[in-house]
Order: sequence, then C-alpha cells, then structure tokens
Amino acid sequence: MNFASDNVTGAAPEILAAIMQANEGARMAYGEDADSQAIEARIADVFETEADVFLVATGTAANALALSVMTPPWGAVFCHADSHIHRDECGAPEFFAGGARLVPLSGADGKIAPAELSAAADAPGHGVHAVPPAAVSVSQASEWGTVYTPDEIAAVAEAARQRGLKVHMDGARFANALVGLGCAAADITWRAGVDVLSFGATKNGALAAEAVVVFDRALSATLAHRRKRGGHLFSKMRLLAAQFDAYLDGGLWLDLARHANAAAGRLAQGLDDLPGARLVHPVDANETFVELPEPVIAGLLADGFVFHRWGDEQSRTVRLVTAFDTADADVDALLTATRRHAEAQSP
Repeated sequence: MNFASDNVTGAAPEILAAIMQANEGARMAYGEDADSQAIEARIADVFETEADVFLVATGTAANALALSVMTPPWGAVFCHADSHIHRDECGAPEFFAGGARLVPLSGADGKIAPAELSAAADAPGHGVHAVPPAAVSVSQASEWGTVYTPDEIAAVAEAARQRGLKVHMDGARFANALVGLGCAAADITWRAGVDVLSFGATKNGALAAEAVVVFDRALSATLAHRRKRGGHLFSKMRLLAAQFDAYLDGGLWLDLARHANAAAGRLAQGLDDLPGARLVHPVDANETFVELPEPVIAGLLADGFVFHRWGDEQSRTVRLVTAFDTADADVDALLTATRRHAEAQSP
C-alpha cells in the first residue's frame, strides 16, 4: 500500500514482454537499428507533426538535455519554484547547459502565470552583469498534480514568444495530463507554442524510457552530440525503443494513465468529505495533496501506508500518488483507515 510515488511501481507486463522480444538476436548498436529509428518516427506521429526524437533513460537527462539547447551558458530559464528541474534534479539543467541559471517563479497550484513570467522577463537588468532571459519551462502535469489547459499553455508560450524565449515542457506525467484533459497531444505541445517536450514513460509503466521531442527542429543541431557526451546514448538503444513501442501500441500509454487518474479521483472523492481533511490542490491527474490531522497521519503510518509529507517532517499536507497498477483494494483500504482514524479523533 505504497502511495509515495509512481516511481515505486514495477513495469507494465506489456512493456517487459516487448523488452524480452527485442532482446532476441543481434542488432546494430547506438540507435542504428531499424527499431530505434522506427520508434522515433512513431513518437513524432503521436504529435501529428514532424519532430526530432532522442531517446534517453531518465527524466532528468531529458530535461537537462532539452534545456541545454534552449539557452546559452549565460542565459536564464524561468520555471515554477516547485518544479522538478528546480527542486529535484541536483543542478543537472544548469550543468548540462554549461552554467545557465534557473530562475524560479511563483504561481498558484504549481502553474506559472503568464503575468508572472512577463514581469520577470521584463525586469530591468544590469547589462552584461545579469543573465538574460532565454527560456521558460512548464511542468505538465505540475508538481502539485494540476494540469495546464491548452489555453493556459498558449498564454505562457505567447508571453515567452513576445520576449524571444523558447518554451520547454517537462512531461514526466504527460500521459496523465493528456487523459485528464481529453485533448490531442499536439494541442498542449507544439500547437500551443511548445518548442521541446520531455516525453516521459517511466512513471507510467515503462522500465526506463524517456524521449526529448524537438518541435523546433533548428534546436536539434547539437542534441545528438550532447546526448553522447552526457552519457545517454545507449549502445543497446533497441531496448529503450522496445519500451516506447509497447507503450504506444494500442493506446496502452493512455489506458495506463487513465487507470492512475481514476484511482486518484476515487481517492480524492473519498477524502473530500472526511472530517478534518482538506484537499490542497485540484486533482487533475494522479497526485492527491490533502491536509490531514496529525493523529490521522500518524495512524496511517503506523498501519503501514507509505506516502510523503509535503514540505517538511512537520507538515500536515501529504502527497498520495496513484499509478498504472494501483489496486482498487489499496485505495479502499486507505480511505477506510483514514476515516477510522479521523472518527477516533472526534469528540
């Protein structure tokens, strides 16, 4: 009954089977095999446009490599203060970009407001002494489990365009955002003004598979060399390609995300009317942030449920993450236990 993250799960059986099938025989290395080249085109087809695709194994690598071609070493990348690239990637984006600076912005529910971006980008600088604005990164879904609508993405992108900034999207939970919105993948990426997407699969059932999808193909010129130099050009690239092939086959990636989102929806619905509980953010994807009384949190931990407090060890806001394989019985058990502990605190 582990709700700590969608990283705690294993891989979907269909993806493991695809890896086993791709494991047979000898193929050319370093992405020169037919399967790797075919999946690059197949991923581009998901977005209904021509795009350059670079497979990597981790979301941090995808984000860092993507941003490295969107900013000079002396540039500024705007992002939400709670974004993964700012809080959880150990300076990898700055490192891969040769020293570029992440500039955190505030914004309700984990989303950047266009006005906030505009104000930060337009703030008076100090000439050569300051880092000039170069790019903005949005997380879809956000670190607070909320989702940008196509119009919200377009508004951020328009504010960026007016100031000559490139637009990156961290799509570690892109599938969850997409099924939550019910729109086309193109509608929240290049059609809305996104230049480069970090397209995640690992959190949604893959073993280790992410892709940098470059819609502004002029940015691709150095990405192949950057991937190699950064240690992310796999010799057995076919095994990454096989994961994406199974992930996309028959809409599996969307089915997996729907399951995770539905589990979060059931969890949120059950917590919403619980005495002493308060949902902190809208539940748009597969993350639920809820404020609970301390005795309830302690009781759940004692029961063996696993989750994170959000903020610090004294925080009463906890994050509950559901995944592609979260069992209904586990959701029910958590809700039952939460209600039991809450009722025990009632006068």
